[in-house]
Parts: sequence; structure tokens; C-alpha cells
Amino acid sequence: MAAQNLQDVLDQSDNVVELLRNSQIGAYIYPVVPYEFTNWRREQRVWRESAVLFDQSHHMVNFWFKGPDALKLVSDTGINSVANFPVNMAKQFVPCTPAGHVIGDGILFHLDEDEFVWVGRNPAANWLHYHAETGGYKLDFEYDNRSPSRPYGKAVSRKYWRLQIQGPNAWQVIEKLNGGPVEQLKFFRMADLNISGQRVRTLRHGMAGEPGLELWGPYEDYDRVREAILEAGQEFGLEPCGARAYASNTLESGWIPSPLPAIYTGEELRAYREWLPANGYEATNALAGSFVSDNIEDYYLNPWELGYGPFVKFDHDFIGRDALEQIEPETQRKKVTLAWEGEDAAKIYASLFESDEGPYQFFDLPIANYGSSNFDSVLDPDGNVVGYSMFSGYSANERRALSLATVDPAVEIGAEARVVWGEPGGGTRKATVDAGHEQLTVRALVSPVPYSEPARLSYAEGWRTAAER
Repeated sequence: MAAQNLQDVLDQSDNVVELLRNSQIGAYIYPVVPYEFTNWRREQRVWRESAVLFDQSHHMVNFWFKGPDALKLVSDTGINSVANFPVNMAKQFVPCTPAGHVIGDGILFHLDEDEFVWVGRNPAANWLHYHAETGGYKLDFEYDNRSPSRPYGKAVSRKYWRLQIQGPNAWQVIEKLNGGPVEQLKFFRMADLNISGQRVRTLRHGMAGEPGLELWGPYEDYDRVREAILEAGQEFGLEPCGARAYASNTLESGWIPSPLPAIYTGEELRAYREWLPANGYEATNALAGSFVSDNIEDYYLNPWELGYGPFVKFDHDFIGRDALEQIEPETQRKKVTLAWEGEDAAKIYASLFESDEGPYQFFDLPIANYGSSNFDSVLDPDGNVVGYSMFSGYSANERRALSLATVDPAVEIGAEARVVWGEPGGGTRKATVDAGHEQLTVRALVSPVPYSEPARLSYAEGWRTAAER
């Protein structure tokens, strides 16, 4: 009998780890937006040197909800405090399971009184959708799924377009678009901007240590607004960024995009798994990397391990609070950047030209992930597993292969670690895996997060490091 929901899929599988490690869906795709406009190295450099236009219109879910219980839904499901969450503010929203493990994260916008929109990847959107539908809340809600990964030439439309203007010249572009000065609000505060006579909503954002804005509006205005931004930005060196380079900005700024949603076990989550579809994100998520355990719970992470510890506020009741109150934060793994040794990384490419042995698993550029949720073993000099490398790639700005990792608290910045690249036994059956490849142990320097010094200093009060949200 064909599986009707995620629980059925799990019941019909011998081992959930093997199920996910052999998923055929491949790496996370950033659809519709052109792969490159110039080349990915130039598109990386432009966000550090002048200004970049990111197109976020297609790869994320929008979940709208409004009504008298809207704030209660946020408070009940998120680790974040809502004591200070006025209209025109956003938060990086993180929900957890009753056992205190992270389901996902995304940006929650407080649009109006009793009205919110959550934007991000499917797992957290699905969790919000489930509770909005089954929790007895007085709400209206709408789930706007991301665009198809492979539209095959068919027309694609969204309810809203979503763009970002970032980089050292971003504010000059923004003020030219507006026709005058624009107040630089506090980080993650919202306002409006004039573009070609139209007012659009904005979120104060930033990367590479410079202020920028995220913008959104009705999709039917997408072409006109995008062309106006590119025209205004021409004199300031603004260029569009394609889908290939887009995700690599997080290597410099420090966000781990796709932890495994920790929902595959626990009787208290059975009803949720029975609600989730048999062909959704959670059922087809591709688990990749050199770390292998028969126990899926070994891939679960708590907020501190992903750098979200400062978001945890015990000023409200929320799902997972009891479990999180039992955790000692100082004993948890911590988020770091691993700067890979260039000589070792180069061996991956050299192996493509050697005929006497199998090549190493390919390290794609600029994003090397070959699954949706990636777990490569991080070893100390004695060969002990001290963490997981979870998002890997290359920065033309830093001229380094970098990965974002969570490591034991005793691992110090400046220490040497090793990343095991490639899967054991020649690899799994994932379509993105080079069958018969060899594993390689790569030396890496344990480094701060964010890795980019301007971003690290800029985010000291905020998003990627120690924000109070």
C-alpha cells in the first residue's frame, strides 16, 4: 500500500537514516533565478566591493497568518520572546520539538496588528501550518509554497517578489531609488521605500558590515521594480547575483541554513508525522556527509549548537521549554567557521586527473553541499569526532574553502581540526554522489563566525551571533 503520510513512509522503511541518506532529491535548489549573470566569482566579490541585488522570490515558503491568536501562535511555538515584538519588526524565529531539538528557522515579519508572515524553508513553515490548523487558534492563514525546483519552462508566479540590496554602496542605491534620504533604522526593523512612484515594504538588513534592505511587493510589479533597482544602481556598481552564488554568502556571514528537522522520532510527534505528506520535504530530505549513525537522533541539534542560544527566552511557555531548561548552555557544542587548508582542498581536484585510484567526492563551486542536510565529521588531531561540518563551499572574497560547523565547547578558535570529506564505503546511492569515491581528511583552522571581519563586527549585536530576538 502506498504511503499516505510521513509516518507511513517511516513505518515502511527499515531505517530512517538509510532512507534519508539515499534520497534521490539531491541538493537544495534555488529555482527560477538565472544560474549566473556574469560569473559566480564576480558575483561574490560585488557584495563586498560595491553592491549586489539578491533575488529571493522563489526559493522560500511564505506562511501568512492573522487574527486575534496570531501572536499566541508565535509565543506557543517559538523559543523567541514576544515581549518586545511590535508591528514593523522582524525576528529570526526558531521552533523546537517537545524534546528541545530545532525544527528549522526563518524570518518572521510583524506586518500589522495581529498579522504576520513567516519566510524561509519548509520545515518551520510546516510546523507553524500544522499548529495553526490543528491548535484551535482563531486565525486565518495561507501557505504559499516555494516555486518548483525544476519548472521545465513552465510559467512560475508567486504572490510576492522579494529582493535584497546589499553591499558597501547599497545605501546610495537605496536613496537614489527613494529620491532622497532614507533613515537607517535598527537592524530587523521595517519601513517603506519609494520605487518608481510605488511604495514597497522594507526590512533593514545588512551584510559585509554595511547597511542594506530587503524589499517585497506584489509579484505583478516584479519586472518594473527590478529594472528600476538595476538602473538606479548602475552608477554605484550594483550587479545582480545568480542562483549559483546566492547561497554562498552565508559562508561569510555565518548562518547554517538547513539542519535536519528533528521530527522523525517521539510518540508526541506522531500526529504531526501523520499530518505531513508522504512526498514532502521531511520525507525526501537528502541527508549527506561522512558522519554516519544508525540512530537518527544523533543528527538532532538544539538551539545552542546552531548559535541560537541567545534567542532562547524563558519568559513565556512554548513547545520545548521544559527540555531546554534542563540544558547547561556552556556544555553545548558551538557554531564556528572552518577555514580549509588550501593544499588539502586542492587534492580533491587533483584526483579528477589521476587514473590509478578513485577520485574524491566532488567539491562543487561555490557551494559544495550534495544533500539538503549535511553532516561531515569534524575530528580533533587525535582523530576523535568533535562536531559536524554542515555547510561547505568557497569564498572568492576570502580565497578559501570554508564550512560552517558545530563543535565541542573545548575546541578553541585557532585550533587545528580535520574535516572528513566524502561518504564511507564509496558513497550512498544519492544521485549527487560520485559512486566509488574515496574519502579525504582535510585540515582546517577553527575560526570565528561570521568569518568575514566586517560582518562579524556588524553583527555583534545581532542576527548571526548574539541577537536578542
